[in-house]
Amino acid sequence: MIIEDSTRRFSDRVADYVKYRPTYPREVVTFVHAECAVAPGAPVADIGAGTGISARLFLDAGHPVFAVEPNAAMRAAADAWLAGFPAYRSVAGTAEATTLDAASVDLVIAAQAFHWFDKAGARREFARILKPRGAIALFWNSRLLEGSAFLTGYEALLQRYCPDYARVAESYPDDAAMADWFGDGFEHRTVFPNAQWLDFDGLKGRLMSSSYAPKAGDPHHEPMLAALRELFDATARDGRVNFEYETRVYAGRPLRDRA
Repeated sequence: MIIEDSTRRFSDRVADYVKYRPTYPREVVTFVHAECAVAPGAPVADIGAGTGISARLFLDAGHPVFAVEPNAAMRAAADAWLAGFPAYRSVAGTAEATTLDAASVDLVIAAQAFHWFDKAGARREFARILKPRGAIALFWNSRLLEGSAFLTGYEALLQRYCPDYARVAESYPDDAAMADWFGDGFEHRTVFPNAQWLDFDGLKGRLMSSSYAPKAGDPHHEPMLAALRELFDATARDGRVNFEYETRVYAGRPLRDRA
């Protein structure tokens, strides 16, 4: 099972997630084709697909995608957004029990949700559903913590007003943890720049799409938004701030006999 209650963490944040979460660079797909020998048009399983952001990336590139997502609200949002893609399949399942057939896909991807998975269970399930010589590509947007007055101030704001922030931030694996997860199957690591230019409403929505952001009624909520407004006014240029990320990509092959 995924880490306790993580499958429900975003149920009341779906609207903000759909509107304000960033996509991923198209270079991720190009990288998978070139470095992982995944053919254009090969079937893909997107695990923890959420509202469909990562699935859309591969659907746009011509891949059939099985979007596996346990959260009903997020899955419904993906279904509505991606209904126009005949190659889109919506699947109610988890990283550890996808319900997909054995040896049914050429590529397993997982994006922003990977840090919530039970790592050993997900590794076994990914190996089960992949065809021989199938590949795994794990990627997510990692917000830059410094480099501008806005980025430094935003990190300080989260540290001050979001009690759950440190625990969630620490759950993202580092390079060493990813190399250990893949083991001898680890083949590639790369990073692509990514960014959102946000006005204040966009910045507020981006913050509130995060599972650790205190919601209305929490004593931290209003002071947090006041601090966000102050930070925006102090650092915006032409009415926007640059919300910068690194998109980190880890790719390799499954070890089918590893526990």
